[in-house]
Amino acid sequence: MTNQEALVNYCLRLADNNLILGHRLSELSGKGPFLEEDIATTNIALDLIGQASSLLQYAAEVEGKGRTEDDLAFLRGEREFYNTLLAEQENKDFAVTIARQFLTDAFDYFFYDELKKSADARLAALAEKSHKEITYHLRHTSKWMERLGEGTEESHRRIQDAVDNLWRFTGELFEMNEVDEILLKEKIAVDLNVVKIQWDKLVAEVFANSGISIPENVFMQRGSREGKHTEKLGYLLAEMQHLHRAFPGVQW
Repeated sequence: MTNQEALVNYCLRLADNNLILGHRLSELSGKGPFLEEDIATTNIALDLIGQASSLLQYAAEVEGKGRTEDDLAFLRGEREFYNTLLAEQENKDFAVTIARQFLTDAFDYFFYDELKKSADARLAALAEKSHKEITYHLRHTSKWMERLGEGTEESHRRIQDAVDNLWRFTGELFEMNEVDEILLKEKIAVDLNVVKIQWDKLVAEVFANSGISIPENVFMQRGSREGKHTEKLGYLLAEMQHLHRAFPGVQW
């Protein structure tokens, strides 16, 4: 794998996380538990899709094959996406949405803080902008974890169940492969071992404040680094890509 191929894959990995999670949150537009939270969720979705757009633009430029950000978003198949398995999980209920978002926000907060130091000026600039948005996302979901965990018996049960079901997808957040090895040598990528130490500490702190137990002895699901996903991504892409595939080249 060349340095160019590694950088394209890295950008796609980051973009796909934001694009898929942003789409998941957009599914809740107009369905929030109350108006303010509906607006907050929609705004977070917009932030994520905006971050994905910038990263896809950069990936297309580095690739140099004449593809656009729309091509990369709407014309790739399931095995060509590299988003985490966590990002593609369905909303199910509000507790699942919050738990999924918090676990991702906690990772992104430390990841993008490290990415600001990247030797790649474009990625560093994107990380600088994204980190400001993620700071608000993390503050929002951390408070919700505490509200649900320390709320009623029902809310506590639901948020604990959500964490128990999603925890198996957190291991691969810190998985590194050849792409990371190549870009770490160039001081472009982030060392995920550093991020994990910070993530573990924050998650443990928020869980302790929320009365939530950290699941133990969980078998971690992996595969997204090689484009292997749960069955949920295929359904999501069928919906997300339908218009663009039905009317190739369509523009608003």
